[in-house]
Amino acid sequence: MAQAIDALRHGWPLAMEGGPLFLPVETAIARRAQAPRMLISAARAETLKLANQREAAEPHAPVLIHGAEPFDLGSALPVADPALDLRSPLKGPFRAEDIAWPDHALAALELARIAGILPAFLVDPVNAGEPQPVAPADLVEWADSTALAISTRARLPVSACEDAEIVAFRSADDTREHVALVIGEQRSDAAPLVRLHSECLTGDILGSLKCDCGPQLDAALHAMADEARRGGWGVLLYLRQEGRGIGLVNKLRAYRLQDQGFDTVDANRRLGLPDEARDFPVAARMLDLLGVREIRLMTNNPGKVDALAASGITVAERVPHQLPDNPHNARYLATKRDRSGHLLT
Repeated sequence: MAQAIDALRHGWPLAMEGGPLFLPVETAIARRAQAPRMLISAARAETLKLANQREAAEPHAPVLIHGAEPFDLGSALPVADPALDLRSPLKGPFRAEDIAWPDHALAALELARIAGILPAFLVDPVNAGEPQPVAPADLVEWADSTALAISTRARLPVSACEDAEIVAFRSADDTREHVALVIGEQRSDAAPLVRLHSECLTGDILGSLKCDCGPQLDAALHAMADEARRGGWGVLLYLRQEGRGIGLVNKLRAYRLQDQGFDTVDANRRLGLPDEARDFPVAARMLDLLGVREIRLMTNNPGKVDALAASGITVAERVPHQLPDNPHNARYLATKRDRSGHLLT
């Protein structure tokens, strides 16, 4: 899996065991590659007016399209990238075809998401270069959160609370390193106040006003510090899952589409990506490694409660965590409420 992800980032083809050859359209370096078919997501197919040919309730489902002429990288990129829709409005004609290898197609789209590239591939191209072998079963094994382990821990005074400890987690086959910040003294007789915070470079570091991530992070740490002063404790899980799991570059692509008038859900779908792709079993594994089985969860997202419960964590209480909006993120928060089910007023 690590080699397959690296191959996609470098633009090399994947040879899927028992299935076809996939060449990533966005990053491919084989400039002479050509193929009669492309693999894209159902959401992107809908934008291209192909949804009526293949009913798909799941926007991230794979769709195989056949062109009137072979695709090369020049003609395939406008099909893959919605940022080019206005520049290249006339595409096709295309025909959606049955997929004889659905598991392989799903694995290819998921690998693209993990690699942070556009989910679009030339299928069985000629002149593609030497492929990297991978199997759908490798993806299943890679997603097993039990491989995650504690790497190290250290005392880390922070501005919200001087009595804090940072704990680092990683697995051998994943370059992402998640961390937990334990605020106050860990104790077994009280459920900690817990916040799952997904990495957001623009909000956490740069102070972006397009989201509420930075203020949520700061408010969570101060709430946990207050909890510690009252004899309780808290755990902030900082998950390296930028852009709800689609990666930084794709998140910024979605921002560009939002500037054109699309909300956060539709922007992700126009990219052919899911609007929620975070790995919550990883968070459950982190809590398990810390010896935490019951928590009070700071969230407005019922999906987080359900995901942790499904992974064996008892959520004794959902603690609302809503902050005031601003003119730049009001629509973003309304979309989370109206389309993603977040409990916001």
